Amino acid sequence: MREIDAKGIHYKQLNELIRNAVRDGEKKIVLRNVNGQRYIGDGLTGTDVEIIVHGVPGNDLAAFMDGPTILVNNNAQDAVGNTMNSGKVVVHGDAGDIVGYGMRGGEIYIRGNVGYRVGIHMKSYQHMYPVLVVGGLARDFLGEYMAGGLLVLLGLDIGDEKIARNYIGTGMHGGEIYIRGEVEKYQFGKEVGVKEPGEEDYKRLVKYLRRFCEYFHYNLDEILKEDFIRLVPVSHRPYGTLYAY
Repeated sequence: MREIDAKGIHYKQLNELIRNAVRDGEKKIVLRNVNGQRYIGDGLTGTDVEIIVHGVPGNDLAAFMDGPTILVNNNAQDAVGNTMNSGKVVVHGDAGDIVGYGMRGGEIYIRGNVGYRVGIHMKSYQHMYPVLVVGGLARDFLGEYMAGGLLVLLGLDIGDEKIARNYIGTGMHGGEIYIRGEVEKYQFGKEVGVKEPGEEDYKRLVKYLRRFCEYFHYNLDEILKEDFIRLVPVSHRPYGTLYAY
């Protein structure tokens, strides 16, 4: 294990220290006093590499990452998992906007709330299947232009606030969104259809909910007591007539 004190270190220097540790064969890297440094874990490879972050990482955590696991014991800023290929990111607090932007594979688990345009343009291909599970609420444009994968919103510990805002699934043309609880029809984009999950849908969903509960110590049975709605695209080419004839 290698520990790195990030206090007062520029993000370029911090990321070079992380890469050096991985090149030296370190499997567990502990970062302390992280305070907004960007690009942590970006482009790293290796399924046996684990990075534990104490503090708040900056934008683009785990962007283009391909294999490692990152555990954040605090909040995270914008663009967590930007175009991520594989691996896991676990955030024990809230996260900002565009979490999972263009995500192509791997899994992201956020215990708390997220911002705007979360899951925008997530996509899947062959064996690559991105999964994003959010424990709290989400702001506008959840799942915008989503093209593949699985996006789950649980609405835990949000009090009287709405689980999601408006324009859910706008431009969606692939993948599926699961929302636990009530959402009004006007909040959906016109490109999504609302369905009740079937038995096979729940089997797929529970696989990832179980992992969420293990990470954050929730009770799976309690989560499943409330019904989910399933959102799927009504067309794979929602804007086809605007750009082609």
